[in-house]
Amino acid sequence: MDERAYLQGRLLDLAGRAGRNDYMTHSAFLDAAGGTLFEGLLRTRGTGSGGRGSLEGTPCFLYGGFPDAERRCAVFLPSYLDEEAFLAQEAADPQVIACLEILPLQEKFSDALTHRDYLGALMHLGIEREQVGDILTEEGRAQVFVMKDIAAYVAGELTRVRHTVVRVRETLPGDCTISPRLTERTGSVASERLDAVAALAFKLSRTSAARLIEGEKASVDGFLVTAPDRRLSPGQKVSLRGYGKFVYDGLVTRTKKDRCMVRVLLYS
Repeated sequence: MDERAYLQGRLLDLAGRAGRNDYMTHSAFLDAAGGTLFEGLLRTRGTGSGGRGSLEGTPCFLYGGFPDAERRCAVFLPSYLDEEAFLAQEAADPQVIACLEILPLQEKFSDALTHRDYLGALMHLGIEREQVGDILTEEGRAQVFVMKDIAAYVAGELTRVRHTVVRVRETLPGDCTISPRLTERTGSVASERLDAVAALAFKLSRTSAARLIEGEKASVDGFLVTAPDRRLSPGQKVSLRGYGKFVYDGLVTRTKKDRCMVRVLLYS
């Protein structure tokens, strides 16, 4: 069985079990491709869109620990719990996703650590990638979303990231306050197509950007996109695996040659 068929079966099984037994359950973290598969199941085997609806008669939605999360798990709810109540419970006493803050033990001796450094340290503990959600970083610290059932293990075992000795503590999701830094980039493109704007954002050729998108490396608002000619709308968040992510800020003006002058906000 291929990975896509396995995940589809797993999501349908979770939905069915939650409905039959009337309890809350959830998947591990889904990447953009998994989120898109979930969205497709809502359309073909259930109802809803935008990452929420009903599958096999069971209310469900995508949840990543905070509103703008890219990696999210599919949550399946019992009859006595709606999404609003679930989120209130998670905010007060997380049971599905935990937020871990990672800090250097001695800041003056710490390395300049990146997203890749933190992820590598977590993988070195033997954790599966699907157990780790978004990793938010800023100078001197990181906040990492993980499945609740491995939070205590990570907090106890993660003592070093690269050469930096660290300490880890669990915090409430609402206390995870790292905000990304955004850098503005403006330039001329032929159109507001995904491949054209991504090429501008990451300083690629349009052909290279199109090839990456067709190779399932791109997502828009957390869902996999494989069509290079997908037209972007202002406010949409685009990720290109291996290159980064940006918010499409929209059309600034048109040039005399009728090209689009657009602006993107790059995450740094």
